[in-house]
Amino acid sequence: MPRVIVDCAIYRNGRRTDGPADFSDALDQARADGDAFLWIGLHEPTESEFSLVTSEFGLHPLAVEDALKAHQRPKLEVYADSLFVVLKPVVYDDHADTVSTGELMMFLGDSFVVTVRHGVGNPLTELRARLEDQPDLLRCGPTSVLYAVSDAVVDHYTEVSGLLQADLDELEAEVFAPLGIDNKNIASRIYAFKRQVVEFRRATVPLAEPVARLAGAGLPFVNEEARPFFRDVGDHLSRANEAVEQLDRLLSDILSAHLAQMGVQQNDDMRKISAWAAMAAAPTMIAGVFGMNFDHMPELRQVWGYPAALVLMVGVVVLLYRLFKRRGWL
Repeated sequence: MPRVIVDCAIYRNGRRTDGPADFSDALDQARADGDAFLWIGLHEPTESEFSLVTSEFGLHPLAVEDALKAHQRPKLEVYADSLFVVLKPVVYDDHADTVSTGELMMFLGDSFVVTVRHGVGNPLTELRARLEDQPDLLRCGPTSVLYAVSDAVVDHYTEVSGLLQADLDELEAEVFAPLGIDNKNIASRIYAFKRQVVEFRRATVPLAEPVARLAGAGLPFVNEEARPFFRDVGDHLSRANEAVEQLDRLLSDILSAHLAQMGVQQNDDMRKISAWAAMAAAPTMIAGVFGMNFDHMPELRQVWGYPAALVLMVGVVVLLYRLFKRRGWL
């Protein structure tokens, strides 16, 4: 267990206090005090490592299964002895242009909160330190931890959406840049960007329903005084979801514009090819007529026949060139 336990502490009257090293004894002490709760943080525990936590805290086996397997959608589930919440923190690598999602599971119950994290994007160490500097908030018990974690995750959604928007602006500028700029890989970059936005949406959109339930009434193990705070989280989440939807729409519009540009460019290339082919066909036809093997071809014996044929070829080519140039084909 020491390998997976990141931190374990009793918070009494909003202050961190020393307690028994064994978390089962610590839980008993927190419940005996009445105004205290135990917060234990775990990182990617195995089934055997988590079994002791399951038995001591009375966690529901279905919630435990979700916490161990990860790869869950954001959700909130209510069980007899605990509340189970799944969050998906997001990290955006600006250099690789990739969105990575971690998973953060939280169990709230009688005088305890258990956090289980998987993957990246879980700044719980910094968050715990900030909370310990806010004893007034920690006095609300496990609900304060749920609020602080939810608020931190959702606020980071807003930061990531801003980074995505900045990169999307750069991509948009490349799409509408002059044709001389190399844009062969823009379509694949747009599709790759769209996949990152889809990954982002999987973290933000499903979270709206759990946050709305937390802002409502009637949930066990949730302090009623925290409802306005969860409404504020819901408001921030709505803005993040709107930003994600806007990113998705802009990507679709940019892709459509890029494909339209490619179609126009291809048509322009085909006109140029057709124009040059027509100019090449005219002298070929004239030379083909005078190159036929017949004895009675007109003007074959004339001294000026060869120069006249050349002048005719050049004249037809010049005439076609000026015609195509005037029409914008060349």
